[in-house]
Order: sequence, then C-alpha cells, then structure tokens
Amino acid sequence: MLTFQRLSGPELNQYIDELAQLRMHVFRDFPYLYDGDSDYEARYLKTYIEAPDSVIVLAFDGKKVVGASTGLPLRHEMAEVKQPFLDAGYHLDDIFYCGESVLLPDYRGQGAGVAFFDHREEHAKHLQGIKYSCFCGVQRPADHPARPADYVPLDQFWRNRGYEKRPELATHFSWKEVGEAEESLKPMTFWMKPLA
Repeated sequence: MLTFQRLSGPELNQYIDELAQLRMHVFRDFPYLYDGDSDYEARYLKTYIEAPDSVIVLAFDGKKVVGASTGLPLRHEMAEVKQPFLDAGYHLDDIFYCGESVLLPDYRGQGAGVAFFDHREEHAKHLQGIKYSCFCGVQRPADHPARPADYVPLDQFWRNRGYEKRPELATHFSWKEVGEAEESLKPMTFWMKPLA
C-alpha cells in the first residue's frame, strides 16, 4: 500500500540522494533514455529546496521512497521552460509548473500517477495568483529504434486529468542519452489546464 507525503524546503534535504537515484533509474527507460549523473541530480533537486512555494510529493512503500513528483511556480524555472509562455503572452505568475513524476516499475498501476497530480494541483491552488497548471513531455517519433513494442504513451492519462496538449508551447531540453557521447537537444511539448 503506497502512502504519499508533500514536502517543501529544507525538509527535503534528507531525501536528495534517494531522489537522485530514483530519477536516474526511471528516466533511463524510454522515452527519456537519460544517462544521468548523481552530481547533476543533486544540483537539480536543490532548486526545489530553495525555490519559494515549491513542492515534492513522495510515494512510500513503508519507509522506502519508490516515487516522487515535483512542482513549483513557473517563474522559478529555467529559461527553457519559461520562454515559450512569455512568447505566447502568458504571465509567469499565473502558472504552476509540474516537473517530473517518477515511479519504480513494480509500483505502477496503483494510483500513484493520479495522486501525484492531485497533490501538486492542490498545492498550487493554495498559492496566490495561480490560474494554470502545466508540464512538458519529450516528443519521440513513433518509429524510434529504442521504443519498446508494448510502449503506451501517457497522452490519454494526461487528458483524463484535464490537460490539453499545446503544440505551440514547445521547447528543447539538453541531456545525455543512453548511447550518446555528449548531450543533445530533445524536443519537448507542454500540456496545460486551468485550475478552478
């Protein structure tokens, strides 16, 4: 039975190493194929410790962290995340950005994905001025050579949560992919929903 806990700020420090390992493990699979390193992960996760009004939702099996999901006001994100919204005329203070959701494979299908969105959106609704929630996902071609035969994109799950794909809000993130000698740019597309 999974349990969930919302944490913010310095109370996250105790979980940084576990979260770094979790992200590297889960994102190594398709569609991200991320060949990460723990030093980068620790620096990345510090953003969520230091940014005002950020949140990390942890999924536990007993005392073991088996999943995590992040979020913060969009104004605290890096330029690659903010710029598409600025170009489209949005006010950054209106938007909450849901970062990654990662969950070990053995725990999928037990409601963690829904819980991750529920917790982050509930957190966002209590922040002054937030009108929208958004996130982004990597875009991979249907014939990508590393795509597993049984791979099912999460598009329908996201639509069921009320998110709409917004192709005009696109960006690129750079990371080192499994099999690559160095980082390369990957196309990312945003999904968005209004928060009541």
